[in-house]
Amino acid sequence: EKIIELDVEGPAEVTAGDILTDSDIEIVNPDHYLFTIGEGASLKATLTVNSGRGYVPADQNKKDDAPVGTLAVDSIYTPVTKVNYQVEPARVGSNDGFDKLTLEILTNGTIIPEDALGLSARILTEHLNLFTNLTEIAIATDVMKEVDTT
Repeated sequence: EKIIELDVEGPAEVTAGDILTDSDIEIVNPDHYLFTIGEGASLKATLTVNSGRGYVPADQNKKDDAPVGTLAVDSIYTPVTKVNYQVEPARVGSNDGFDKLTLEILTNGTIIPEDALGLSARILTEHLNLFTNLTEIAIATDVMKEVDTT
């Protein structure tokens, strides 16, 4: 969790690049338009930023000890912006019974596509391991009772 600040005076078009950060925080898209502030107006805001995964609604971002006037907002942690895939027939030696998978992964720059693919593969493996463990439990559990026919 980090604290960043925004301190602007109008008239101005305010962009993400106007946010004051320390060396640990990088504004990925400094040209991103935030709002327009009018003549004679000013805004000073303290922002709390965090890292995470997936979507977090505003009510889960609220803190009980937050000062009066604090606005909790939704958080969305989705560095992957688009994924395309293509499956084509492939030949290995004289055998043409293979497929070639081509992935196109686009990100917002906070993660490189190779790392996004690796993380996705790890998450998928962890989820699939749940099924493997269930299979092992089912095998170890004696479901059928043997009937004594004597």
